[in-house]
Amino acid sequence: MFQSSVSISETSPAYSGGSLHQENFASDSHGTQRNLWWLGIQRRLRRERRRRKVGRAYDMALEIARVLPTKARVLDVGCGSGFIAHHLSAMLGQSVVGIDLEPHTEAAIDYRQFDGRHLPLDDGSVDAVLLCYVLHHAQNVNKVMSELRRVLGARGQAVVYEDIPAVWWDRLVCWTHNLKWRKRTGPCTFRRESEWRALFTAAGFQVITERQLSRWRNLFHPVRRRFYLLETRGPLTARDQAHHQECCSPLLPSCGRQS
Repeated sequence: MFQSSVSISETSPAYSGGSLHQENFASDSHGTQRNLWWLGIQRRLRRERRRRKVGRAYDMALEIARVLPTKARVLDVGCGSGFIAHHLSAMLGQSVVGIDLEPHTEAAIDYRQFDGRHLPLDDGSVDAVLLCYVLHHAQNVNKVMSELRRVLGARGQAVVYEDIPAVWWDRLVCWTHNLKWRKRTGPCTFRRESEWRALFTAAGFQVITERQLSRWRNLFHPVRRRFYLLETRGPLTARDQAHHQECCSPLLPSCGRQS
């Protein structure tokens, strides 16, 4: 007469097992969503860093193109990512050669690996050289300046950007920069404006123009900056060479240290 009773206990295991499966599935879904969200943020940050890098390189290339003649043969010493050389090639209508210590670079340019001693170009083969925040890394700036003179043609030009340790804040930024790079390229040597001018003159260059740049060009490296446009003079005399040896010795033994 009566239907057999159904015990709740008999169905409980199957029910609870399904509930646990759904909870685990929901947990995995949430974990996957979090991972996808984090990966998306990382991709966005990488794109933004690359965009800033390419944008800063374009701004510098535009600034450099204004002081160099069209079709100039240019060498970018310490080209890094190669984006400055890449943009400048299009602006000047001439392929820019880039060199650095790494086996390759990011941008598609005429890239040649540098052995740290001799520039891989023939004598008098370029009209201009770029040194964008490079010279403070040079362990033998005397040799670097001599190599620049060698590869530059008559009345060759050099475009130099440098960090200047003018006040305590600049010296602090230079000090942290040294900590970052000294194990890769050796200790940095930062100089004041007058010291750079003396070094350039002793190396056989004359300063055509120079100007101060905003320290806020790079918010992650807010230091006083200087732009120099140099031109080669006649052959170095014995007196010039002796003066060059004296001026090119490190004036600041480590980044930010004042003499």
